[in-house]
Amino acid sequence: MTLRAIHRWLTVLFAIFMLWIAGTGVASQIVPLVQTKPAAQREAPQAQTAVAPPVNVSANSAADAAAASGPDEAAPAAAAPAPRRRSLVGLLHHLHSGESFGPLGVAISTLSGLALMFFAVSGMWMYFQMWRTRKSRSGKSGLFW
Repeated sequence: MTLRAIHRWLTVLFAIFMLWIAGTGVASQIVPLVQTKPAAQREAPQAQTAVAPPVNVSANSAADAAAASGPDEAAPAAAAPAPRRRSLVGLLHHLHSGESFGPLGVAISTLSGLALMFFAVSGMWMYFQMWRTRKSRSGKSGLFW
């Protein structure tokens, strides 16, 4: 099997996956440039968390101190929601890397990356062979024809 035949068969096999990877990769780079922060995030002040003073609690009365502090002081502060831009970029990253499709998606994404490297090397090698053949037959030494 020649290098061209391998190149051709791998292209047929991986074309759809490579288009998917290229599309999601480009989209993940464009989304942060296109989207802006929502108005609610620009105008909302930074929330400051109140720090309770330390309580001197012995080992025997730890449960009493926790009960006495009340539910408001014991509950952790709610995390601020992630910006929409960040969640969309995260989704695109998971689609791009194949993580959204489980281990098989990651394997296909990795194989597609390896196929892309093969296409780059084999394409340059085939071009070099055609250039060398053209140069020896016609004497033209230009890089492109």
